[in-house]
Amino acid sequence: MKVLIYGVGGVGGFIGSFLEKTDLEVSYIARGKRCEFLKNKGLILNSQIENLKFKKISVFNELNEGDHFDIIIITVKLYDFDNVLTEIKQKIKGNYIILPFQNGIYAEEKIKKLLGPENTFGAVAQISAHIDEKQTIQHIGKLATFFIGNYNGDRSNILENFCKKVQENNLSIIYKNNIKEKIWEKFIFLSAYSGMTTLTEKTIGQIFENKNLKNKFLNAMKEAYLLSKEFKVEFKRDPLEFWINKIKTMPYEMTSSMYHDFKAKKKLELKWLSGSILNLGKSMNMKFEVSSEIVNGIKSK
Repeated sequence: MKVLIYGVGGVGGFIGSFLEKTDLEVSYIARGKRCEFLKNKGLILNSQIENLKFKKISVFNELNEGDHFDIIIITVKLYDFDNVLTEIKQKIKGNYIILPFQNGIYAEEKIKKLLGPENTFGAVAQISAHIDEKQTIQHIGKLATFFIGNYNGDRSNILENFCKKVQENNLSIIYKNNIKEKIWEKFIFLSAYSGMTTLTEKTIGQIFENKNLKNKFLNAMKEAYLLSKEFKVEFKRDPLEFWINKIKTMPYEMTSSMYHDFKAKKKLELKWLSGSILNLGKSMNMKFEVSSEIVNGIKSK
């Protein structure tokens, strides 16, 4: 089975490091200095789960016309997603499954419009990982769980077999029939987490030890939860209660990739996270005060 990882940052690099332990044929697309580093030094992962290093990997800076892959894992930022999806559609031949590990609720809907509902799959990453100044993948904490599945809830033998193979190599990718629920469940947390850590420039621990900031964080999650009801998302468990309990186990120093991007003066995914809550809310005549504060506060900085 041929697997392509498009984007080799924290998430893509973490997944790739464990896929290199399998007999899968893995290739990567990266840009600029990241691509050069990977060609010369390979993948380097620091993780409490397992430290890994693979010197020789198959990495390129662009796709070739007529390439074929069975599974394409996309981990680029949302502001690059449309261009990547278009490139894949134009250059990749044959049947393939796209697993979009993007934040928010945008990527799967975009794939559905471009490739059709029968070719739409969802993916969720629960991990805190980033690339440091030495181009090393740094995994914070022990949480590293990934969920994939058919967006319509159908079964996929290819993905189920893929999950079994990678789980044997210490990579927790789990097949879910209710992937849409998992996408929204993560979105409820991540929109608040990315927004509040970037707005306040504080870690999750610092936010939750401050009563006022903690309440804003919880209210931001509630706003996303209210929006999910408008999209007819059904949850088997209360997502707010789930995340409140989950946050208690998170490392004090954990912070979001958007905050790392903010500090590095890179583009932000604000438009697709708190920004999408705010804009969708306006279209439905719903007022979301915390999301508005997050968006306006970060933009003013």
